[in-house]
Amino acid sequence: MSVDVATVKRVARLARLAVTEDEAVRMTGELNGILGFVEQLSEVDVAGVEPMTSVTPMAMKMRKDEVTDGNMADRIVANAPLTEQNFFEVPKVVE
Repeated sequence: MSVDVATVKRVARLARLAVTEDEAVRMTGELNGILGFVEQLSEVDVAGVEPMTSVTPMAMKMRKDEVTDGNMADRIVANAPLTEQNFFEVPKVVE
């Protein structure tokens, strides 16, 4: 895949970036270089390689999935200026 000047200008417009003609030409070469490196990654054989979350092997810390607090909605809304049935009341901001 390669990028041309028109594509660079289109992406810049979508990103709301002001790009001169010289900058667009320069960015075309830079983006094509980046895409070339990305295409090289598809050539790497990753068969049999397990996904990893860290470069050093470590076990993920796990905890029991249990409820420790709850049934305290009245305490949560206690300092709110306006509440109704344990819900926060806020002024309408959209007409």
